[in-house]
Amino acid sequence: MRRLLPVILLGLTALFSLPVRADAPTAELTILSYHEIAERNDALVPEYTVTPTNFVRQMDWLKNNGYHFVSVNDLLAERAGKKPLPDKAVLITFDDGYHSVYTHAYPILKMFNAPAVVALVGGWLEKPDGKVNFDGKSIPRSDLLSWDEIREMTRSGLIEVASHSYALHEGILSNPQGNMQPAATARRWLPDQKRYEDEASYRQRVTADLKRNNDLLKQQLGRAPRIIVWPYGRYNVETTAIAEKLGMPISLTLDDGSNTLNTPLHALRRILVERSMALWDLNREIESRNANLLDDGRPGKIMHVDLDYIYDPDPAQQEKNLGRLLDRIVAMGVNTVYLQAFADPDANGAADAVYFPNRHMPMRADLFNRVSWQISTRTQVKRVYAWMPMLAWELPADNPAAADKVVTLPSDGNPDHVSMGYPRLSLFSPRVRQVIRDLYQDLARSTPLDGILFHDDVTLSDYEDASPMALRTYKEWGLPPSVKTIHDSDDLLGRWTILKINALDNFAADLIKVVREEQPDVRTARNLYAQVALNPRSEVWYSQSLENSLNNYDYTAIMAMPYMEQAADPVAFLHELVDRVSQYPNGLSKTVFELQSVNWRKDDEPIPTKELADAVRALYGWGAQNVAYYPDNLFVNNPDPSVLRPVLDSKPNLPPVSPQP
Repeated sequence: MRRLLPVILLGLTALFSLPVRADAPTAELTILSYHEIAERNDALVPEYTVTPTNFVRQMDWLKNNGYHFVSVNDLLAERAGKKPLPDKAVLITFDDGYHSVYTHAYPILKMFNAPAVVALVGGWLEKPDGKVNFDGKSIPRSDLLSWDEIREMTRSGLIEVASHSYALHEGILSNPQGNMQPAATARRWLPDQKRYEDEASYRQRVTADLKRNNDLLKQQLGRAPRIIVWPYGRYNVETTAIAEKLGMPISLTLDDGSNTLNTPLHALRRILVERSMALWDLNREIESRNANLLDDGRPGKIMHVDLDYIYDPDPAQQEKNLGRLLDRIVAMGVNTVYLQAFADPDANGAADAVYFPNRHMPMRADLFNRVSWQISTRTQVKRVYAWMPMLAWELPADNPAAADKVVTLPSDGNPDHVSMGYPRLSLFSPRVRQVIRDLYQDLARSTPLDGILFHDDVTLSDYEDASPMALRTYKEWGLPPSVKTIHDSDDLLGRWTILKINALDNFAADLIKVVREEQPDVRTARNLYAQVALNPRSEVWYSQSLENSLNNYDYTAIMAMPYMEQAADPVAFLHELVDRVSQYPNGLSKTVFELQSVNWRKDDEPIPTKELADAVRALYGWGAQNVAYYPDNLFVNNPDPSVLRPVLDSKPNLPPVSPQP
């Protein structure tokens, strides 16, 4: 059986209560991101082009539905405590500097007295005439704004110019396989040297580009920009610091979610307005963002993929495997992929190597970047999560942290004892924590990420951890430095359990903070054992809590695997899981029910796709919103997309939810 090990559960007592969640902060500002305003036949990038008629309709709809157009100055005045923004404030922005902004948008903005931000790419505008290399294709310079048009608009007081970089609005070579990724955040692959650019070179490249654009805009317009609009919405802690140092404290992104008083000026979120967006789509998008719905209320239809299945020492065969995976993803119609970032060829649940360049582990192949990028750009998938262990790392023997392992005491014949099975490093070792932080940082720097799925190793049994580092920590917590002594008292055992649960979740939060410095918009998910939801006593056995998980992660992926759990009645098992989760506020919207497509207890026998489809249909009927399955075996067509996809597609997007007053 691969990684998701069988669990046999009975046990001790633990505290159990329903969660209470604070309401999300009220939305402060909606920012809309437009590109070209032109007829479809004239569009340079059709999918992001809004026709002049639809643009007028949208401005009119916003005005008639109580939205108030505001400027960046209005936002800064509100943040300074001088003047509050009006209710339903909206800021209009335009990326890239198309000529149509002057001919088709600017007159309408004047009609509605709507301030706007126009983000300019210096490398495109500096051409005095002739042709411009526009994202890899040649276009006439006249298709972009002229300096005279820009000056006219800025003199009106209605338009503010922002930087869109000088030449970062392009892809650069970002892996050995030849993928091109956003230049602002990708580390350039240097094929002649067979390595990536180092961090100092990366920062120097970005700094030089942004400074060059600022100097150009100041020369042409008399003032340097105070706003950076990140190309493709990609930014990180390094680019943010560089922009602020160059006088641009305000950054506009394409991150999901609403802008509240807690949203920093360097990470303001925008809604990308696309060609196909009708008025009701715009309404739903704004409402779902401002209601802080996860992924805009889109139900998760999730494929959990082993990268070990894709890897092959023969690069040609590896590419064939990747092509087959992409075809299956398209055929299955899923919108999310959990993608393994570590290598576990011996299937013991711990990482022997990884699929990304890093400082501490062997790299089996530089593959995660390639596969995740291909999934993101060649399929319908909205989010790719990197599936990563927290503690289950088999470090090389020469790494000092390799010796700092979880110590499991013998259970003294306790029949309720649960063995975790995975080799793990001790959470309580400072050098272990630093190594793991480094691994997560290296992952986040190596490839664009949409999420992190923590492996089911985020756990400590009721006889763990008895390492010297852990015992010292228990003493600091006010507990006896002895697992046996703690076990002798139900009161101490309950306290110890709660503290371990929080220590694991706090470390997960620490790792996510490291990742978000490089990939700010990542979502979080973690695998949770089903018995933690079904049996409150199991908190002690696993140091896991459904309540804590729902409150600490965006999603909790419960391993809803009846055959793994040896459930007498698989249907009743799943129904009870949904019923238990539904008792928690936001429980169903924040829980993924992850089904098994293989019966590991019967020699990895594939579960018939019809049975899997029936389980999904039943879950939907009981109110589940997000479903996943594991594993996807591309070599035996298991599951079969022709059978499973119609059922997955039967779960539509949720209706719009109005934000709370």
